[in-house]
This record gives sequence, C-alpha cells and structure tokens, in this order.
Amino acid sequence: MRIAIIGGGPAGLYFAILVKRDMPQARVTAVERNQPDDTFGFGVVFSDATLDVFKDADEPSYRAITQSFAYWDDIVVAAKGAEHRIGGNGFCGCSRRTLLLLLQERARRLGVELEFRREAQPEDFPDADLVVAADGINSPIRERWRDHFQPQLDLRPNRFAWMGSTRPFDAFTFFFKERAEGIFIAHCYQYEPGRSTWVMETDPETFARAGLGAMDEAQSAAFLEEVFAEELQGHRLLTNRSNWRNFPAFRCARWVRGNLVLLGDAKASAHFSIGSGTKLAMEDAIGLHRALMAGGSIAECLARYEGARREEVEKIQHAANVSLVWFEHVKRFWHFAPARFAFGVMTRSKAITWDNLQLRAPEFVGEVQALVAAETPGGEPRHPPMFQPLRLRGLELPNRVVVSPMCMYSAQDGVPGDFHLIHYGARAMGGAGLVFTEMTCPSAEARITPGCTGLWNDAQQAAWTRIVGNVHAAGARMALQLGHAGRKGATKLMWEGMDQPLEDGAWPILSASPIPYFAHSQVPREMTRADMDAVRDDFVAAARRGAECGFDLLELHCAHGYLLASFLSPLTNRRTDGYGGSVENRLRFPLEVFRALRAAWPQDRPMSVRLSATDWADGGITDADTLAIARAFRDAGCDLIDVSTGQTVADAAPQYGRMFQLPWADMIRNEGGMAVMCVGSITTADQVNTILAAGRADLVALGRPHLTDPAFTLHAAADYGVRAVATPVQYEYGKQALFRQRQKEREELMELRRKARPASHAPAPLRDAAE
Repeated sequence: MRIAIIGGGPAGLYFAILVKRDMPQARVTAVERNQPDDTFGFGVVFSDATLDVFKDADEPSYRAITQSFAYWDDIVVAAKGAEHRIGGNGFCGCSRRTLLLLLQERARRLGVELEFRREAQPEDFPDADLVVAADGINSPIRERWRDHFQPQLDLRPNRFAWMGSTRPFDAFTFFFKERAEGIFIAHCYQYEPGRSTWVMETDPETFARAGLGAMDEAQSAAFLEEVFAEELQGHRLLTNRSNWRNFPAFRCARWVRGNLVLLGDAKASAHFSIGSGTKLAMEDAIGLHRALMAGGSIAECLARYEGARREEVEKIQHAANVSLVWFEHVKRFWHFAPARFAFGVMTRSKAITWDNLQLRAPEFVGEVQALVAAETPGGEPRHPPMFQPLRLRGLELPNRVVVSPMCMYSAQDGVPGDFHLIHYGARAMGGAGLVFTEMTCPSAEARITPGCTGLWNDAQQAAWTRIVGNVHAAGARMALQLGHAGRKGATKLMWEGMDQPLEDGAWPILSASPIPYFAHSQVPREMTRADMDAVRDDFVAAARRGAECGFDLLELHCAHGYLLASFLSPLTNRRTDGYGGSVENRLRFPLEVFRALRAAWPQDRPMSVRLSATDWADGGITDADTLAIARAFRDAGCDLIDVSTGQTVADAAPQYGRMFQLPWADMIRNEGGMAVMCVGSITTADQVNTILAAGRADLVALGRPHLTDPAFTLHAAADYGVRAVATPVQYEYGKQALFRQRQKEREELMELRRKARPASHAPAPLRDAAE
C-alpha cells in the first residue's frame, strides 16, 4: 500500500506512526511545507484521559511524550482579587516543538519517509492508494475542493494572541484582569521547565479601546506585560508570530473525496479554551488508523472512519463552542462573587458539573453552596442550590425545581379530567416546588388541538379548581399558563400528526400576518384591531377565572410561534401598521395583553412570560430583540421570564444538545437583570445544581424527566440528603426507606466514579538515594 500524508503536524505524523507500525510493508510518506523544527505557538495540553488513549494507541510515543511534559493536577481561577484552586483535574503540558520532534523521531525509526520544505498536492502522488490532507486549519487542499467538503466558517468576535513566558506554573491558570479598557483574560500553563504558554483573549470592544489593532507584535506584548505585571511576577512575555486573530470555528459537511481524506485541523477546529485542538487531531489519527486496520476497500475504510469519528468530533466541538461563548460574554458574570464566578469558569463547557466538582474539590463546592445560600433570602447552607427557596412577590417556592408546561392533548371540550388530576397530583407529590399547567386556552378558537385544555367556562374552572387544590394539598405550588395558538391552531393531536391541520372540524385561525405554518396549513386571518380587543378580553377573563381557581402564578405564552409570538418574530410579522416593523412595534400587542393581565391578576401573585429567545432561522429574532422584549415585560411588571427557543417556523434548524437553551436564559438573567426559568434537555439533578450555582438561571423546568419519574425531586433530595421536601404523610415510611437506600447507592456511585477516573500520569516522585 502507498500512503501519502500532506502535512507534518501532530495529526499527520501520528497517523504515519500508527499505520507504518502495523503495516510495515506499506510505503508511507509525510510531506511538510515547513522545516522540521519550525513551529508556531508554544505548548500543547493533554488530559489524563487523553494520555490513556495515547498509551493504548502507541506506547513508545506515549513514553516519549510523558518524559518531556510538565504535569499538574490543579486549575486556578484568579479573578477579582481572589484565587480559587480546584484539584483533581490531571493535565500535562508539552512543548509543541518537542512534540513534533518526538513524533518525527518515532516515525523515522519505523521507516516513514519524511520530507520538509515542500509544498505538495494530491496529484503529486499518482500511485497513492490513500492521500491524507493534514495540512492545517487553513488547508489549501480543503479550499481547493471547497464545494465538495463544504466547510462552514464562523469567525468568533473575541480576539486572541498566542504568547509565552518564562514564568513557571504548578497549575493550569486563568487570569481575569479588569482595566479601564475592559476585561483581559490569560489562559496559562507550563509546558516545560522555564517555559509557559499565555493565550491572551479579550472582547472586541476592549480590544478597540486598548488600541491593540494598531500595535505590532512587540508593542502588544509590552502592553500586556503592563496589564499582567502582577501575574507575570517580573517575567517577560515571549512572542512567536503572536498576532491577534479571531478564532475560526468551522466544520466540514464532508471529510472524504475519493481516496482523499481530511484529518485534524483541516476538517474541524476546537477552541483553545478546552485545550483540545491537538487532542482532536491525534485522536483523528487513531480513528483513521483503526478504520484502515478493520479491512475492506479504501472507500469502505474512509466511510467507516467518518461514520465512527464524526459524532465524537462534534461532541468535542460543541463543548468547545459552549466554552468559547462563555468567554465571549464574561462581562455577564463579572458582578458575581469570586467563588461563584470561579464555579462558572469550571462548569462553562458543561463537561464538569456540580457532582464532578463535589468529587474532586469538595471544599470548593462547599464554599459555593454556602455562598448561594447566603445570597438567597431564607437560604439553607446545608442544602445544594436546587433546594434553596425562591420568593416572587407573595409566592415562596420551597425549591427551584419546576414541572415544565407540557401539553397532554387529553381534555374534552377544554375540560381537564381525571387524567389531569392524577397527572398533576402525582408530580406535586413528587416534591417539585412548582407545577405548571399545559398551555391553557382562553377561548375555544385559541386551542392548538381539540384536546387542549381551556379556561373560558364554569365547567373548566371547576375542574381546574379541583386540580389546584389537589396540588396544594401535596405541598407544591401551581402555575397557570395561558396561551393562544394563533396560526398553529386547529391542528391534529400530537400523536396523530404534530402541527398538521385538521381534516375535519377545523375552526378559523388568527395571526399577526396571513402566513400559514406549512404550505398546506390553513391560512390565518391577519388580526384586526377588533380581533385584538376580543383576544385581549378573553385572556383577561381567563386570568380572573384562574385567580378564583387558586393558581399561584400566571404565565403568558409568547413563544413557539403561537399568536403572541407571531407578533414578536419578524419571520411571522409582516405588518406595515403600528404593530409591525421595529421590535417596539412588534411588542405592542403582546405587551398590551400582558398589562391587561397584570391589572386583573392579584398584585401579590407573580406573573411570568414564556419567550422564544431565538427562532433558529435566518432573519429571525435577534439577541438584541430578545433583551428588549424581556426588559419591556420586566418594566410592565413581569417577575420571571420562562426562556425557551424556536418552533416559530417549520424550517427552523435548532442545534440540540444538553441544556441547549441555557445561553439565552443566562443572557436574559445577567444582561437583562431579571429572574429567569430555563428549560430544554435538562435531565438530572446534577445539571440543575450546576445551572443554579453558576448563576445562569433562578428556576429550572424539566419536562420529559418528570413524565417518567414524577418523584424526580424527591429522588434528588434523597441523593443529596435533603429531608425538607414535602411528602404526603401516607408516604413517610417509603420516604425514609428511599433516603436510606439512595444514600447508600450514592456513596457506592461516588466510589465507583473515583475508581473510574483516568489514572494519573504524573511522574513518580524522586526518592532519596538512601532508600
């Protein structure tokens, strides 16, 4: 077999090593445009888990790397005059130049042909069975066939520059430094004796105010030596093509073209804040090697590689993108107390959580827990964040767990029945602090489906009164969500065809503009002023009935493409009158309805608004729009924003993942200055605690987890040893047994997690000669 590798970085060299070792008869050539010891940047970082992978893949190169690294176990967050040291992480730093030289030497010993200072193209190897393009983030080969590989580039706004120093470190250290120009960040780690990496980062506004765009490399370094004078401890900054750049976040739709495959940075990037660029590249090499060794034709092997590797790469990219967004918005969190700020740094990518940190840094978690309790009126320092109370006007919630509003589509003529009584009662008995109704409609014409609940007549009011009383008796509070389906109304039950129009029995529908949801959907009538008056009055009448039912909180549904949301989004509002165009105009009718509800709803009971903070579609609502909308509702008396996203248009392209809607909750809370409830792919108590402790939300709503586990909160209380969770007296013996069982199980689980942690690759301590 003939294999040509274009690019002599870590990805190309590592693949050459693995394939030549296991296919010694193959002719393997690696061609690099630079000289053997040319390198740009300073050090690279690997975790203990990554070193385990390298050890399994190739023991000799693993040994060479680990004999040349600097190892540390701690991460230090230094910000706002405080320093927090969090142990149990396990990383090593290695000089990039040293890494390249070690891999080159291993490749030569195996018989890989190495060529330097040569520009190469795939056609230079007409006899190659396989051509590997490992030619870096600016890959000329990828760009040559751009239409085939379809790279998607997103140049991020923050500016960064890769520098070095002679200052030693015993931990991976984040420095956050506030100056008149703004906040500067340094990501620092030692990679060999007397050498450390300093990745400098700042937001575009700070970059401009500091005048860094007009400085050359030396001037930038001198300026940053002044910024970080205390942190440098008398050491100088070193430069090596340390130019300011925007990080290029990109991915490719395809990795393979015939016998040509992209590897490492040529096919995808990962932000430096999680230290995964070189890791990603070398693990790509392992994946390609495994696919090749599994046998079959080159086409089969390359398809196997892309199929198996893509999901893992995209997971890493997702974590990296979440991390980089946190650093882009560091100003949101700057008002936090130092411990809470440090917790946010540690948990920013969602890979590290409350429970992870409890395992590795219990004292730090204890400090954060005490801080959250101290910042909470009536807080209990022995309880984790999800079990802290929350007060909204006259409503006090015993914990931060919410049963999310979920349509059940099981009402008869809008009347909730026995199913609903059991459904809501079971979740209330399960310990959640607040239970939401499904979207409840103020008129028959406002329904999504014939199975939606309503609150426009006495029978419905009586049924809801019974349900609310049952929930209160179980110790929970209950929220009423009112909404009008708008253009998404008169559709089938979810399990018969979600959002599909009724074939029989449909009713006329309304919207901001006459735009159908699907091309085959009913076309809504554009609302007139008379329609607006009637709908507003229907909402007010339903709210008054809700108050009589005894609901504790009222939520107005302005999300998911329903009637009020159709006014807010420019994708569904094409009006040319005073209710269309600017965000202020688009807000007019939803805000009018809210104000009417606030006037009708008891003043000691809170109100919330559900928003779609993004439409996940080009031309949709912007972050600036969302903040303006949230602030307008706040100023009108809204106590809480329920932050959701999407479902506005049928061709939206949401990016799903764990806690995927959290960034918008975070934005509204910490930039909009108001309480928020987050929702969306939140599944564990660990995630709930992480979100709350990091100051990214005030309440956490869970939907599907509560469908399968009505006692989600009670189970979490047992895990964390929090007995102050309301439980019916009839269930007390079961609760006691549950706490004994879950405490034992949790201790066993934590012990398993300790044992399952990657082995430390720290060098063994030197022993005294006398020993």
